[in-house]
Amino acid sequence: MTDSSPAPSSDGLGAAPDVKRMPPGRVLAVLTGLYIAQAIPIYLFIAALPAIFREQGVSRTMIGAIGVLLIPWILKFLWAPIVDRYQLSRLGRRRSWILPMQATIIGLILVMSQLSPLDDFFIIFGIACLVALAASTQDIATDGYAVEVLTPAQRAYGNAIQGGSIAAGVLIGSAFALILYDNFGWQVTMFSIAALAGLAALPICLMQEKSAPEESDTAGKERPSLMAFLRRPDSLQVLAFALLYRCSEGFVKPMEQPFLVDQGLSLSLVGLTSGASAATVGLGGSLLAAFVIRKYGLFTCLYGLGLARTLCFAGFALAAASQTTAAAVLIGLAFFNTVIRYMEVVGLYSLYMGASSRNQPATDFTILSCAQLIIYMLASMVSGVLADWVGYAPLFTFATVLSLVGLIWCMRQIPQNHPAYAGTSS
Repeated sequence: MTDSSPAPSSDGLGAAPDVKRMPPGRVLAVLTGLYIAQAIPIYLFIAALPAIFREQGVSRTMIGAIGVLLIPWILKFLWAPIVDRYQLSRLGRRRSWILPMQATIIGLILVMSQLSPLDDFFIIFGIACLVALAASTQDIATDGYAVEVLTPAQRAYGNAIQGGSIAAGVLIGSAFALILYDNFGWQVTMFSIAALAGLAALPICLMQEKSAPEESDTAGKERPSLMAFLRRPDSLQVLAFALLYRCSEGFVKPMEQPFLVDQGLSLSLVGLTSGASAATVGLGGSLLAAFVIRKYGLFTCLYGLGLARTLCFAGFALAAASQTTAAAVLIGLAFFNTVIRYMEVVGLYSLYMGASSRNQPATDFTILSCAQLIIYMLASMVSGVLADWVGYAPLFTFATVLSLVGLIWCMRQIPQNHPAYAGTSS
């Protein structure tokens, strides 16, 4: 592998100069294929397999261990500099990682098709860990490519595709996989998911990248690293924003479904808030976010979403305090929360792309996306304890206050004149 670190730009932010500009339609087609291809196996493992394992009689304790598959997604920032730094000759900086990782994922799923979900649980679990590692590594390269190839004006639409890929992952990797399994069995399901992931990845053929730079071209240039990010003058402000903007959600979202159940909603209605219907609503939210960003700008979008989220959390607090059991109110709040969350993904990822350096876009973007995930998971771990200790109403009230205060503080860390917002509105 060769060192592929490009030269930093004068402003240090924006798309890398060594990526060929493609027509917008081609860019979006490539990103759509890449993100859907990696979303399908993710939701197969975290959403469909637990249900299949349980149907086969696997214990809840063993199924619960599947949660460790999220670890690579939390820690992937540790090896992101390697993805930024090295590539195979002739393939291109990002294809050098995307192609072998996607091939590995498909190959491992095909191996799984020859196993038994009950008799070979531990082998399948080991394969799942390898798939999680390969998928998280592929995601680093895909995000790096997106940062490089999307212009500021295209970032909102590119990240709406990420939201859409999540919806596609839920529908194909989870819902469709369970339907296939219920009707045709394990082997057909695994073959079908592997084939669909492969088909979704075909737009990789449309990717355009320059070949690896000569060693003389990279001599004396700073190598991508975690320390290179921290040495940036605005690194602490950007990192603080990523840590705090969505922190309040970690206290609400994990308790949303338990709250709905405790308020008397049926499991079917609760499932409506997290299944295919929620994915469809989320896809609409992603497209809406792209429109809002292009119309009003990224800064305004993020500020508005933070206020809408605060209002939503206040609604949950009022519902909990009044002990309402009105299904329309509760489901409405859940869907409102889902729309906001999908819109936030588009807005925040657009901001992270704008805040990523030209020298190491995959590393910078991955650090920021992992930071928000880590703080969200820490808050999630505390949310259940707080709910048992003080109840839903005080928990949701605390989240409402944290959402508002955190929003105001965050928007001051990255003010409207920050270059990360440049060129995002029409």
